[in-house]
Amino acid sequence: MSRAFGYRAFGGPEVQFYFDRPDPRPGDGEILIQVRAIGVARIDHMLRSGLVRALNGHLPFPQVMGMEAAGDVLAVGTGVTDITVGDAVFGFALSGAGTYAQTTLLPAANAARKPEALPYEWAATIPVSGTTALDGLDRLDLPEGSTLLINGVGGSTGQITAQLARARGLTVIGTGSDSKRAEAEALGVTFASYTVGDVVEQVRDVAPAGVDGLIDLVGGDSLRSVAALVTDARQLLSAADVAVSELGGEYLPRRLDRASLETVAALMLNGTVDPRITRTFSFDQSAEALAAVETGHTAGKLVIAV
Repeated sequence: MSRAFGYRAFGGPEVQFYFDRPDPRPGDGEILIQVRAIGVARIDHMLRSGLVRALNGHLPFPQVMGMEAAGDVLAVGTGVTDITVGDAVFGFALSGAGTYAQTTLLPAANAARKPEALPYEWAATIPVSGTTALDGLDRLDLPEGSTLLINGVGGSTGQITAQLARARGLTVIGTGSDSKRAEAEALGVTFASYTVGDVVEQVRDVAPAGVDGLIDLVGGDSLRSVAALVTDARQLLSAADVAVSELGGEYLPRRLDRASLETVAALMLNGTVDPRITRTFSFDQSAEALAAVETGHTAGKLVIAV
């Protein structure tokens, strides 16, 4: 038996609770891991709230929170030949096992070996935040010298996107609440604040002709307010709102593969990317960690150490 943190029904924080469950058994193509670190992501509370039931509407309750983790392999399922018991790994929990748990399952195809020099806490930030940033920039494929607008630059994905974009020679403008200005500007981002004036006007002041690409990490009205700033709607991506297609843009297609995980890990090791972990919680503080992300006011990345 192992302990997990999840939810008994779709809803708000009131449906969350800790419970014991048997250690999952790895099926074909899966690995069982002892969880060492968990990345806390916006998708976690969205899944709990029932906002993306295409991903978890078919799963029985209780469901375990979380999508990204790093840990040590305890067992492997049939067909897994390139990861072995004892390996340190990180990846996505895509089959419904969740990651806010002492043990969980990862599909081997969506996991990678953790480099020895990479801390578990850093590795746990890669699956959701790190690869979203990589996928967005690779999809846009903007040439050096282009201007990129990141809508919602203050969070973990936004900050990693900014670092990767700057490393590719892009000029980066980012939007966010004014409390996140210092962190963004420290990364070389020209900041446009939601809370001190009209964001569109602030962006136009530095990019009068508009921007070459736009990655949206917020969605909703915020996306609609800035969408027209991109000179070509085909260079508008959203990782937060499928309705971006109505604006001529594209909902970001995700790769979720081992190669992407390994790419971001290498970029962390060579100093290109810092996950900007602003606080590490204990497993007993899982509710507190999730609440901090759910408010939308947290800068950088939060992780849970198990």
